[in-house]
Amino acid sequence: MKRNKAIALLLTAAVLSGCSSSGHRAPVTERGESANKKAATEAVTKKAARNKDWRPEVHVVQKGDTLYGIAFNYGFDYHELAEMNGIQDPGVISIGQEIHLFPGKSKAVAPVSPVEAKPVENLVKEQPKLVKYAYSPAAVAQIDKVQEPAKSVAPVVAVENIPAKPESKPDAEAPGDDSADDGEEVALEWGLPAQGKLIGNFSESANRKGIDIAGKLGQPVLASAPGKVVYSGSGLRGYGKLIIIKHNKTYLSAYAHNDKVLVKEGQVITRGQKIAEMGNTDADRVKLHFEVRRFGKPVDPAKYLPLGKS
Repeated sequence: MKRNKAIALLLTAAVLSGCSSSGHRAPVTERGESANKKAATEAVTKKAARNKDWRPEVHVVQKGDTLYGIAFNYGFDYHELAEMNGIQDPGVISIGQEIHLFPGKSKAVAPVSPVEAKPVENLVKEQPKLVKYAYSPAAVAQIDKVQEPAKSVAPVVAVENIPAKPESKPDAEAPGDDSADDGEEVALEWGLPAQGKLIGNFSESANRKGIDIAGKLGQPVLASAPGKVVYSGSGLRGYGKLIIIKHNKTYLSAYAHNDKVLVKEGQVITRGQKIAEMGNTDADRVKLHFEVRRFGKPVDPAKYLPLGKS
């Protein structure tokens, strides 16, 4: 009896030993926890960057608003706002309409990734068949038939999601593109937009959003810094023929009351390039009204321009 019990214990130990050595335990990972920590860190970083930015996530259209004015006041390209919000005609918006200023909460639908059929290796593996017969020439022939390879099996086809290739942009990233990181303050070298006498100063309390430089009709108006033209037209009341240049994610500059506009929307320009000729459109005299906007909010151009050289 004791002998049988001892044999049983030995067999049990052997079985347990075989189980522990035949497989590998799954490694303990902290992928979920690491992913959560990473997401939390990114959220804090983005929040810190956005704290420097006064702009809301959404603007609700009020009476008298235009998409051009909304984009200007928040420091955006109106083309981007129109595309992000699914607006077909930038000249048509309605009171109470929500204009999303940042991606992520807009109604834009992400493109669906195409699928591609991809053949997978045949996972059916043939194993030799064990058959026992009494020896005879007939038995040998029978065994040969049994060991013949099975008919080929059609390959299994798996459907795999292939990431969609990003559409190639027609133009390379320009100084006016949003290529800088969120919250990054990009240094710019500003130049005088025109030569002439300073006849109007910036004043936040008096709602004077820029400076005025007197000059002659047809006098050159120059780009104060490199960037991309995001607006060229007469759609903003009080500015006459206006040009707006986007320099980076932070800064815009505006050139108002021009007589002739020499650049088009989307055009990349350089610092000091002639973009217009001075005029008096929607103004009481020939002058250039010049604004610098940080995240769409007017700031004193005197902090950026070498006005002492004018």
